[in-house]
Amino acid sequence: MTTTAPDTAAAPATDPAEPRSAWWVRLLSRTPFGLLYALAGFVGWLAFRVFPYRERIVRESLVRAFPDFDEARLRAVMRDYYLGFAQMFVEIIKSATMTPEQILTRVEIRDLELPLAHLEAGQPVLLVAAHQCNWEWMLLALSLTLGYPLDAAYKPLVDSWAEREMKKLRTRFGSRLVPAKDLLADIIKRRDVVRAIAMVADQEPTNSETKHWTRFLNRDTAFYLGPEEITRVTRVPVFFIHMRRLARGHYEMRFQPLAQGGETLPSGALTERYVRLVEEQIRAAPPDWPWSHKRWRLKKSVYQSRARSSA
Repeated sequence: MTTTAPDTAAAPATDPAEPRSAWWVRLLSRTPFGLLYALAGFVGWLAFRVFPYRERIVRESLVRAFPDFDEARLRAVMRDYYLGFAQMFVEIIKSATMTPEQILTRVEIRDLELPLAHLEAGQPVLLVAAHQCNWEWMLLALSLTLGYPLDAAYKPLVDSWAEREMKKLRTRFGSRLVPAKDLLADIIKRRDVVRAIAMVADQEPTNSETKHWTRFLNRDTAFYLGPEEITRVTRVPVFFIHMRRLARGHYEMRFQPLAQGGETLPSGALTERYVRLVEEQIRAAPPDWPWSHKRWRLKKSVYQSRARSSA
């Protein structure tokens, strides 16, 4: 089932007094999509051909993840990655002035009735996703369609100007941002609020003392245990949000149950379920994941490797 724009009673209203984005962002966002995509094409070409952006990191990560790719296939994925990332950048700028109707025309949402059934029964839900395709539009579309409070975990940006502008964009349609480090405390404090809690959980846990190590894209990889900690304390149901590109500037979101409310799982089991779905999603569309990010800075210690082997 594809959702349509909700009625005005269900959709969160935007606050007319909310601070607007910077003037040049608003000006650029009013540029027609065709011109913005032409700009993205040029920027993507520059990043791939002329001034390669983190080419070593992108190439090394892709070679490790897809050892069966020949040079032609590898170059094609790299080219499409740079182009897609540039397109996402202009789409984020465009979202500063996009209407709800424009967002929902470009982001199709399927299987929303699965988490909605729990919300309608008065039970909060946890939604986990990955940095696949345009995760910023994912948040905006969900804010418009859900009809319940939506709290999204995020990692504050170092640059204060970028942090301010991104918060304006992300909260345009009523979502509430919570710093990831404060999320569990916020959930406990507001445990009586029927809401959806959303988080993109494939970031590298550089500042987390507790990590889950697993094989991901053919490498030992550390993952946050945040979703597990939340479900252990709250016992809420968990859903994974798949996102895939249908065409340029058009995406599809789909919900899949990850854990039942109150389900008791061994340590690491929920994270493993999440990791396998993320990996499946990446392998289905390699260019749509951020390969230029330094995802594998953390290295698994010899002690941890031996402990895993003896387990």
